[in-house]
Amino acid sequence: MATAPSQRSGQALRDAYRHCAAVTRAEAKNFYYAFLPLPPAQRRAIYAAYAFSRHCDDIADGPLPVDQKVELLLDVADELHDAYQGHPRGPVFEALWDAAQRYAIPKNYFGEIIRGVEMDLRVRRYQTFDELYEYCYRVAAVVGLICIQVFGYRDHRAKEYAVELGVAMQLTNIVRDVAEDMGRDRLYIPQDEMTRFGVTERHFLEGVVDEPFQALMAFQVQRARAHFQRGRLLLPHLPRLSRACPAILAALYSRVLDRVEARGYNVFQGRIGLPAYQKLATMGMVWAQILLLGAPRLRG
Repeated sequence: MATAPSQRSGQALRDAYRHCAAVTRAEAKNFYYAFLPLPPAQRRAIYAAYAFSRHCDDIADGPLPVDQKVELLLDVADELHDAYQGHPRGPVFEALWDAAQRYAIPKNYFGEIIRGVEMDLRVRRYQTFDELYEYCYRVAAVVGLICIQVFGYRDHRAKEYAVELGVAMQLTNIVRDVAEDMGRDRLYIPQDEMTRFGVTERHFLEGVVDEPFQALMAFQVQRARAHFQRGRLLLPHLPRLSRACPAILAALYSRVLDRVEARGYNVFQGRIGLPAYQKLATMGMVWAQILLLGAPRLRG
């Protein structure tokens, strides 16, 4: 019989949540700070979900052969099942189980993350955007669904908009990290779109930034922006204090797209990121607008 969250209290649970918070702060500072405005219990739940996702990613990015990585992900699926049966093993699953019970987070959301990470091990090229969308849904959109489960939401349209926001963020990652991913023999730009714009893998391997490449990347950026625009419709469906979290992330990721455009879509000259002062200024502005206006005045 599963144990209720109130019974899974004490030092072990507090330590488990601290572990998840430390993982989030070390590995995803934007994510960590964007969720600081949440009440402590909600913030801990989000960090537990991130720590689980990070655990899966670490397996995929590790040095082991693919078959062994797949076996380890199967082990994670077993650990997830055991946790949902009330028998969590280790700090990540201890915190995850408590959060899942408090906020009724469906197990299949975490299962989708596992399947998305496994896709990364087996699929290195995507023929169409429909194929890529499935990957984005599994590794990013379901994180949005987990988040709104923790936030609470007013109607089921919130799920649609949370998915849009998660897909937008993953598309931004794809644009920003295209050179790094190509170094790992992973190319997430749909093959049929490369053909349409007259771009080959040579562009990515040699860092060729010509007009066809710029047009292709501009198309990717505009698609991400369109998903951000729809994702921002999520905000009115969330409790006021929860709105700052997705709004801050949308603003920060949109700034990354701005910088890609400002570089003329040259994504090969070092990682594109935001300086700390710009991150802090953006977070402060969004938070102030949420408090004063209920919604940020930032484009998606």
